[in-house]
Amino acid sequence: MKIGVIGTGNMGSILLEAFLEAELVEEKDIWVTNRTPKKALALQNKYPDINVTYTAEELAQTADLLFICVKPLDSNRLLTGIKPYLTQKKCIVSITSPISVNQLESLISCSCARFIPSITNRALSGVSLLSFGESCSTEWEQIITNLAQGISTPVLIENEVTRAASDIVSCGPAFISFLAQAFIDGAVQTTPIDKKTATLLTEKMLIGMGDLLQKGIYTLPALQEKVCVKGGITGEGIKVLEAQTGDMFNKLFEATQEKFAEDLEEIEKQFDLKY
Repeated sequence: MKIGVIGTGNMGSILLEAFLEAELVEEKDIWVTNRTPKKALALQNKYPDINVTYTAEELAQTADLLFICVKPLDSNRLLTGIKPYLTQKKCIVSITSPISVNQLESLISCSCARFIPSITNRALSGVSLLSFGESCSTEWEQIITNLAQGISTPVLIENEVTRAASDIVSCGPAFISFLAQAFIDGAVQTTPIDKKTATLLTEKMLIGMGDLLQKGIYTLPALQEKVCVKGGITGEGIKVLEAQTGDMFNKLFEATQEKFAEDLEEIEKQFDLKY
């Protein structure tokens, strides 16, 4: 099976590198292309046996499974251009949340799926979100699920929760990183600890916390309960968090949903089909 990646930006490269590290596919079976050839050639410098094409059309003729890793508003034009080469035996996989599998199927006749990755997949960890079109063959569903399992915990999601799920899985690392950095800055600004030490301690704490969750030793509520001794120092800190966070995360999800609605409006104009 030949795997094609159209768009070798951040997420396209992460997927490709994760598949290779997990030994799910050999370099010689990967074909990549990018609007800026320099990015695709940089990947080939790192993985000498992958194949670089200079047009999406050439890649579409060769690859069996095509990952579309371009910006949402560029997808319709791209798909229209490669449509003549998408036989029913092939499968198209979009990695972007604003485009539904129904919209993909409205434009092309091969198997269609959506695979929303997370940066955590680069460490062969975290979650990936899967959705399959009605016309997606059982064989392709299994192949895509196996690829997802090799680099993550795949979760099948319904269309209506795509944005919320993506906020948690895909955007979540950026949100939590922001909070962790604010945590570090607070320590540095109010205590004698230096930033290098505070950063090291915070990173190692997060890794250790992840291990506790990964191994099923504690759940998130149990972690808080175990550390937060009644009347202790942790409890005083929790009081501050309870008072200061308020509806912060409500507003976060409201903001992402609002931006998502704007994106959907533009996408629906292109596909002439509601999400």
